[in-house]
Amino acid sequence: MLSYARFWWIIAFSCALFGGSVPARAQTPASNDQLRVFLDCDVFGCDFDYFRKEVLFVDYVRDRKDASLHVLVTTQSTGGGGIEYTLTFIGLKELAGSADTLRYTSGNSATDDDRRKGIAKTLKLGLVRYVAHTAQAGRLQITFAAPLATDTVVKSKRDPWNYWVFRMRAGGNFSGESSQNFTSINGSVSANRTTKAWKINTSINGNYNESSFTFTEGEEFKSYSRSFGASELIVKSLTDRWSAGQRASVSTSTFANQKLAARFAPAIEYNFFPYDQSTRHSLTLQYSLGLNSYHYRDTTIYEKLSEVRADQSLVASIGMTQPWGSLNGSIEGANYLDDFSKRRLVLFTSVNARLFKGFSLSLFSSVGLVHDQLSLPKTGATDEEILLQRKQLETSYRYFAGVSLTYSFGSIFNNIVNPRFEGSSGSFYFF
Repeated sequence: MLSYARFWWIIAFSCALFGGSVPARAQTPASNDQLRVFLDCDVFGCDFDYFRKEVLFVDYVRDRKDASLHVLVTTQSTGGGGIEYTLTFIGLKELAGSADTLRYTSGNSATDDDRRKGIAKTLKLGLVRYVAHTAQAGRLQITFAAPLATDTVVKSKRDPWNYWVFRMRAGGNFSGESSQNFTSINGSVSANRTTKAWKINTSINGNYNESSFTFTEGEEFKSYSRSFGASELIVKSLTDRWSAGQRASVSTSTFANQKLAARFAPAIEYNFFPYDQSTRHSLTLQYSLGLNSYHYRDTTIYEKLSEVRADQSLVASIGMTQPWGSLNGSIEGANYLDDFSKRRLVLFTSVNARLFKGFSLSLFSSVGLVHDQLSLPKTGATDEEILLQRKQLETSYRYFAGVSLTYSFGSIFNNIVNPRFEGSSGSFYFF
């Protein structure tokens, strides 16, 4: 048996022998003269570990209240299928009152590495004006890549595709074991065109699902579901707050008991904020008036095999991304014009808020009052179809909710990156 003193002597000797050297950044405590930055980048394309390795002239902190600069990153999709990143620099404490905004746009074929490099480059550019007022300013070097003599000036020319972007996708997943297996196949085709004046989206999609079960007595049960749909959206920009458009769709679904469902609905929308501010805040009201034609697979509970109905809907939506967090929500009310008892009301909310230092709250919820299920089959659903969710069931409401509370404390700095042992869970799996 080792004595207590000898045990700790061995531990100390091992640390000295195997500790080796570590990068200077990891050895050196965060300097008080470096700009403290709270990087608020919770969107697709943000690689925080990469930023901490590439942008080394600031100190990253875990909480906004410890920072002198808050960098808020928001996104919105571009017409060509890319992503526009908006980096908003918000001065705090001694930098209070100073602000700046920079943008970076990634193409639709950009890789994850392309996106994080572009964001990091834009982040560096935005930080320069703030670091210039710190003791680190003398250590900055500004470089400029001058154009070569052989470089040619790219002149604007007409887009041969006239802003149209086409996408095709196909996929599937398969799983199983000795007594059950599952198959799912899906695909889609889309054609979109987006300009400042017009927005046109068209798509076709299909989905097929199959499940097979073998019971203990040897009996086999198979279940199928399939759906197909095509839709289009055309929107005209009227002013910086008003827009008008229309939606149309055709679909078929075994789940919804619809052999064919067609809809055409013109709509108008008003945004209380200019549309070009949508990455930070939006508050919209949209009203639509629609005409629907239904052809059912089985006779419905209302003794119908087909029908035509007009409806109306009003949707209020809010979206905010602010230094304190984000808020998204909507409320939709709709009814059929010939029967106001056939109606629905749906409320959705999503909140992510930093309430105080180290404490954040995330919640999402959706509640719907449903009284417009026209396509329910008169024959109902079997127990197997209910368990496998192969048919729509009668209900007067739907809901889902989730909540998450997070509290962290300790060191305010968040500079060090150490990815060791992150690629292994210590267990072996076949799939």
